[in-house]
Amino acid sequence: MSSLPPNPQGDLMRASTVNMAVAQPTKSKAASKQNNNANTKAKTQMHRRSRTGCYTCRLRRKKCDEGTPMCTACKHLGLVCEYKRPMWWSNNDARRQHKDDIKMIIKRKKLSEKASHTIQTTVSSPPGLSHSLPTSATFSDPLDRTRSASIDSQFAFNFNSPPNVNDYGTYNPHMLPSHADFMFNMSPYEIDVKTERQMFVNDVPTLRESTVSTFSTYHTPPPPGTVLPSYSGEGEWTEQVFQERRESLAEETLNYNFFDFAHGLPTNPGQVDIELDENDQQLLEHFIQFVLPTIFPILETNQHGSVGSDLILPNLQNNKGYLHCCLMIAAQHYKATMNVQGEEIDNDIMRHRHATIVALCEALNMDENHHQILEATLGLIFFQCCVGRYDDSLPDIPWHQHFQAVNSLVNKLDLPRLVSDSTEQLPQTPFNMTLTAWIDILGATMQGRAPSFAHTYREKHLSTTNPSLGLRELMGCDDHVMYLISEIACLEALKKEGMDDITLCTHVHALGDQIGLTEANDCGPKMPFNANGSLSPKQLSKNITSAFRLAARIYLCSLVPGFSPSQTSCVGLVEKLTNVLQFIPSGAGGFDRSLSWVYLIGGSVSGMNSTFRTFFHDRIAQLGDAANYGSFGGVVSILNEVWRQADNSQPSPNANGTPEAPYISWRDIMQMRGLDYLLI
Repeated sequence: MSSLPPNPQGDLMRASTVNMAVAQPTKSKAASKQNNNANTKAKTQMHRRSRTGCYTCRLRRKKCDEGTPMCTACKHLGLVCEYKRPMWWSNNDARRQHKDDIKMIIKRKKLSEKASHTIQTTVSSPPGLSHSLPTSATFSDPLDRTRSASIDSQFAFNFNSPPNVNDYGTYNPHMLPSHADFMFNMSPYEIDVKTERQMFVNDVPTLRESTVSTFSTYHTPPPPGTVLPSYSGEGEWTEQVFQERRESLAEETLNYNFFDFAHGLPTNPGQVDIELDENDQQLLEHFIQFVLPTIFPILETNQHGSVGSDLILPNLQNNKGYLHCCLMIAAQHYKATMNVQGEEIDNDIMRHRHATIVALCEALNMDENHHQILEATLGLIFFQCCVGRYDDSLPDIPWHQHFQAVNSLVNKLDLPRLVSDSTEQLPQTPFNMTLTAWIDILGATMQGRAPSFAHTYREKHLSTTNPSLGLRELMGCDDHVMYLISEIACLEALKKEGMDDITLCTHVHALGDQIGLTEANDCGPKMPFNANGSLSPKQLSKNITSAFRLAARIYLCSLVPGFSPSQTSCVGLVEKLTNVLQFIPSGAGGFDRSLSWVYLIGGSVSGMNSTFRTFFHDRIAQLGDAANYGSFGGVVSILNEVWRQADNSQPSPNANGTPEAPYISWRDIMQMRGLDYLLI
């Protein structure tokens, strides 16, 4: 029996040969034999597979025409065409992630094409940006006729020299429409310009960063406060499309210099030269390739991929304690993701953990380079939240003991005064103070205490000139909502100290009103994507802020005496939170792991029949192995225990005699299991 798969094309050719034999019986046997030989040869050729196609087509299992510099399939879909073996090809997880990214790009392109065809007018499309000259794709691909000249076009343009008038031909007003005709009579269009940069570590290519900028012929958005005229098009759906495109144009300009990273920028941000032994070199490459993209995903979105070169890599070169901290985190991530067990990987973790502590102690004894000490200490706290496993038995120092050193260093550097002094406004926000505030506020809720710098957050919340601390740019939630979470933590600390119920309820009511004030101009959650399919950092931040706001309300309600998760108000808040979380991108490339605190607060009060539980399990499945480590893995473990105890508990009657489900505190579960982690 033949091992070749069935070939319908070969069968069709054989059928065609039989039909011809019936119609022309006078043909000789030699001709018949010649036809059979030709069919066998064609059949053999059709099963010959090319091994020189681009890796993108090979990953998609599509036929590649091997065009240079880009094949037709990659050029049509806007994908990266790679003939040289890429780094992601040798890693199954990276290959799977790259394939999912390609599927998402193709899906967004199809949706964009569908929208553009729906709102297409009868006027012909405008010419390309680089003049209406023919390219290799002009007559083969109708979708590319509104784009600029392709990469392989013979009509290149030198941006470093002034244009030559003769190259453009003689202008004839009777043949070419005017600029006003293009602006007002042609369909508006957009062009995405993709820029990539490669990161090298000891001349070895590692991290590739990519940014996408959009050129649009839509009208420039009017100044704030201008009343826009209503669109006169027909149909509610068409109006919605134009509204979304107008909003995408109103996306605020990204400020790449928003934060002051204290150490400055490297002289050569594309090159990192660190002398390490072979084992540590592999850990460093693992950190840059797999850990670095997951540390500050929201900041990466706001800064368009410059976090690694501006924040992490300069510290790796100049800060010994920070370097050993990152190598320790890389070893932990490798152990968690690859499910590696053994003394060798544990020795790597403990060796770099000890080296980090030694380097920090030496720097503290010298009493200099306080910024470097602060950055390394914050890395010990925060990086552990990203990759550490909650069930790791290796000895470690609790995060709140490290934070005591952070508290001392922040005060020594006088950062609280610098960020809150209205007479001395800084041109850039100190990044170390912003990260400290994130850890301080949510860490205080983990321990049931007041934040260390609560007074600073209160001043920023009441400030009318400089209220921002950069929390929105760093972790997605609006600064004012985070300040109010700090106030709720202070109220819980006062409750533990014996505040009476009447005073407590008065403060709860006042803080609830303050949270309501942050909802002004909030139009509800929407999908955080622009009309061209790119991620909208502005809308993503709005969705994350809504999620944190609802979690803050649940946290505030839990302080009220007699609170029960089965109360109508609490059930309604959990349902609203579930609805908002549906607008957060999911999966390994999503932002669920950045909302660990939100899932902890909302999930701890969700009932047995709540849609939150089903939604949460679905998000866990989409995350895959990434849901088993870091803060999110700890939240999954705690919520499972909370739900187990809550579902097995018997409802007890309240003051009115109505049976209510008991409130199982997630903090009590952590203390019972001996968990002392920062889940943010």
